[in-house]
This record gives sequence, C-alpha cells and structure tokens, in this order.
Amino acid sequence: MKIAISYPPLDSSKGSAFLSQNRQFQWTNTGNIIYPVIAAYAATLLQKLGHQVFWDDAIVQKLDYQTWLNRLIRQKPDLIVIESKTPVIKLHWQIIKDLKRRNLEIGNWKLVICLIGDHVSALPEESIKNSPVDFVLVGGDYDFLLEKLVNLLSKNKIPKNKIIKVSPTHNLDSLPIIDRKLTQWHLYAYNNTNYKYKPGAYIMSGRDCWWGSCTFCSWTSLFPGKTFRKFSVDHTISEIENLVNNFGVKEIFDDSGTLPTGQWLENLCHQLIDKKLSQKVKLGCNMRFGALNQEQYYLMKQAGFRLVLYGLESANQKTLDLINKNEKTSDAIKTLQMAKKAGLEPHITVMIGYPWETESDAIKTLNLARKIFREGLADSIQATRIIPYPGTVLFNQSLKNNWLLSKDWQDYDMRQSIIKSPISSAKQEKLILSLFKGVLTPNFLIRKILSVRSLYDIKFLTGYAIKYLQKIRDFK
Repeated sequence: MKIAISYPPLDSSKGSAFLSQNRQFQWTNTGNIIYPVIAAYAATLLQKLGHQVFWDDAIVQKLDYQTWLNRLIRQKPDLIVIESKTPVIKLHWQIIKDLKRRNLEIGNWKLVICLIGDHVSALPEESIKNSPVDFVLVGGDYDFLLEKLVNLLSKNKIPKNKIIKVSPTHNLDSLPIIDRKLTQWHLYAYNNTNYKYKPGAYIMSGRDCWWGSCTFCSWTSLFPGKTFRKFSVDHTISEIENLVNNFGVKEIFDDSGTLPTGQWLENLCHQLIDKKLSQKVKLGCNMRFGALNQEQYYLMKQAGFRLVLYGLESANQKTLDLINKNEKTSDAIKTLQMAKKAGLEPHITVMIGYPWETESDAIKTLNLARKIFREGLADSIQATRIIPYPGTVLFNQSLKNNWLLSKDWQDYDMRQSIIKSPISSAKQEKLILSLFKGVLTPNFLIRKILSVRSLYDIKFLTGYAIKYLQKIRDFK
C-alpha cells in the first residue's frame, strides 16, 4: 500500500499551527516546530513492513493548500493519515470532505482517510458524524494501530467498525529505530527553542508520563490512567547513537511526558558516559519537581543533560491539589536549586485562568516565576492560560460545573479564556504578557551576557531574543 502521513496546511492570520507532538495547541508566530515522534515511528514501521510511505508535512514545509493538494493528487496514496487537535478539528473535517470530493472526481483513486490524535481519541464518534473520514484510531499507540489497519486493508479486509482502539500494552522495544531520512528530520532540526546546539532532534523514551494524572493534560486521552511504558535503555541508546553517529545531531530532547527515573535513568546516564556519547551530544527532558535527588542531577549533568523542563503550573497549593499535580509548592525552589547546582538549565511553565483562582492567586504564581528568574533558578519560561481539552478530567469537570464559555472547538486555541474565571480573558492576556516582559530584568540580562562562553552561546541567545520578540506578536 501507499500511505501518506499528512499534516495539511492550516492557514490562519493568527500564525502557524503548533500542532504535532504538542500537548497544548497554539497558533504561533515564533516559527517553532516539533518533530512528531510517534508518527515517525508509524512511518518507519509501515515502510519496514514493505509499504510505500510518503512523509507529507505541509506545515513544516510551508506549502499553501493548493500546492499541497496537487502534490497529494499526484501521489495518489491508498491511505492518508492525519493527526488533529481540538482547535483545528473543524478545519480537518473540511479538508477530508475536499479530499473525498476530489477522489470521486478523479475516479481511479481509491482513497481511505484515517484520523489520529488526542481530540479524536476523546471524541471519535464526532468526526465520523461530521466528516466522511473512514477510520478513527483511538489512543497514543497509533503506530501499532496503523500496522493493524494497514495489514487488513492490504488484504482487502475492511474493518466493520470505523473506530479502532486497543489498550496501550504494546512492547515499545518491538518498534524499529526511527528512519530519520524517510521522515525528513532535517526540516525539524533547527527551528526549536529547546535546541541550543544544532542540528537537534526529538526522541521519546516513554509513553507518556509515569504520573499521568494531571487533570488538564490533553495526552491523557492518548494514554489514559496508569499505562506508562518505556523503551529499554538499550533501545534509547540505539536511537541516540543513530542520531549522533549517522546524522551529526548535537542536541536531543526526550519528549516523554516525564523522563523515566530510578534505575532506568541511572543506567541511561552510565551508558551515555561509558560510550562517550556525553562528549558528543547534549540532552534535554521533561521532569517533575521532587522526583530526583542531588546526586542524580549531578549524574545527569555528567551524562550530557543540559535542559530540564518543569511544570510549575501554579504557586497555590490548592490549585496543585485540584489539578492532581501531586507536588508541593515547596518542591519547586528546592528542585530548581538542585538542578542549577548541578549545572543544568531549567525551564518552567505556569498557567493562569483556573476557575477557582482570583487575580491575586494568579499574581502570586507570576510573582513566584519572577522570583525564580530574579534568583537565577530558571533560564527560560512559558506562560499560558489553562484550556480544558475534551477527554481530560478538567473538561468533564467544566461540563459538570457549567464552567465552559464555549463549545466551539476553534475557540480552544489559547487565544481566549474557555473556562469561567474571576479574571477576564483580556486581563489574563495582560497578566501573561506582563510576565514575558517582566522577566527581562537588568540582573537577568547581565547574567545571560556573563554566561557567554562560546559562539554557540551567542547564537543561542540571539535566536532566543528573536523568538521572544516573535512570541510577543502572539498576543496581538
């Protein structure tokens, strides 16, 4: 079979669609892009099984709709796979309708279309009702699900049920090492603020987060409950070796919801050191406050880790409890101090707009973020408003408590408040913008200038400054 893994163009005056591999959709003017790891595993797996795979990311290639459509018609794939998210699902329904109409006009093109992603995993029946999509794959293991679907289609065995789901219990080590050439890795290797050293690349050592219970996380639709699994350390090392030795990658970000910890992490670090990979590549990851001790942070630094991302989310313990974060506000400063002591570069995320938080609660969170920056405990920050994506506990709570301000999915793009809050949507935006502008204190700028040690540092800080200015445009 001929299969297209497709990300159609999504035109908007708001910016470019920050869609794949992103747990919170945004339209952005920064140009940031993320390599879609699970989709890349799907493409690699299907090609290894003998199918012809066409990597079709029109967003990263910056194609207009007609150019993309003409290319797809020339390719005439048997199966088109499209990943969607809540704010763009209506756009994807229209694209599917257009593809099916073109399919009928051409006549000799037998086209099957399949949707994947967190939104359709939460509400699969909705897409079947509102579009002529043929199949919806439910859950995050859609690489394995696509293997199952393609195996049936190639034998002319059409599944009777348009919704295909299975429990996420697959052995991840059975997946091949990602074919980076097939998936055009170079298109994603430079324009990402998680990379200080370029070219960079993404991997995922686990699916998805070993805590996996935060009420707001959209990926709980993909990996519900305690379904966390991880690749073996050997498999992860093989992915890293392939990137470093065959493609010259200088920095790798592991986008597991939270990097595996304990003995797994220690074994990974020791292999990175023993194989001298720590001397060739820098690493980044997502981590939770309170998950590691000082010695483990020292080991990570020795193994080549540089960037560590933490979800601070709120400075109010009541909020952390209500969103089931399973962390204490007191953990944040202590953890950041350990990470900085080890020589790592922390990044923190915060959110405002919770339905139970007052303006003073939000300001408390923003003030803590400013304090963290003022004391040099974080090197970068991300601030957003909270969005209740379908499939999350927060969305169900919002329905039950009549918190939702809109059920138009296009409004869920983080440009406006979706949950009733004591803080107006316009005020939320001003508060977030004030944080972005407020962290540029003289002390922060002086520290950054004094931290310059190489040409890499100069290029990184210059690029970050440009991204910062582009980010400000997202608020206009």
